[in-house]
Amino acid sequence: MDAAEWDARYAQHDLVWGAGPNRSVAAELAELAPGRALDVACGEGRNAIWLASRGWPAVGVDFSTTGLQRARRLATEAGVADRTEFVHGDVVSGPLPDGPFDAIVVAYLQVSADQRRKALQLAVEELAPGGTLLVVAHDSTNLAEGYGGPQDPAVLYTPSDVVADLRGLPGLGVEKNERVLRQVQSPEGERTAIDALVRVHRAPDGPAA
Repeated sequence: MDAAEWDARYAQHDLVWGAGPNRSVAAELAELAPGRALDVACGEGRNAIWLASRGWPAVGVDFSTTGLQRARRLATEAGVADRTEFVHGDVVSGPLPDGPFDAIVVAYLQVSADQRRKALQLAVEELAPGGTLLVVAHDSTNLAEGYGGPQDPAVLYTPSDVVADLRGLPGLGVEKNERVLRQVQSPEGERTAIDALVRVHRAPDGPAA
């Protein structure tokens, strides 16, 4: 989907993704000491807003102006407008907002393999020494074994795909590389979605952004 399609989708729904953070983002980042955060392809800003509510100055970037307008409104309603900034940009072609960032979230960026690789490498360039990169996505196995998510296999991927995308980039260590199950409500009742999750840490003496 391009920016215009996402604008239309956000305009047709009150909240596409819900108000709370993605559960994996909350689980993985809750114990980190607040620093500066970047939410890549932030959509309506739920993860950036959650981080800001925990004391993080948070920047969200997305190519949907409608999504960003909603994110700013939600940040104001949540009382964190002073700790959030929402920037219009293309997370694949860049540039991203200037780092360094102590935590970078890439949640459900479902694009082609080449686009994904470019986006992740751009994100790593903005990761601070000692920082954490968290990638969460609809896993490739979700198409046949899980529920919901994109139905195009070309935009689904695995934890191993993410690790391969990051291989060779300096100063990075993979802390988690796994599939996680996520319970979702459907018209037929509770169903299980399968997500890919990769958590990466940059060494404290790694290269700065």
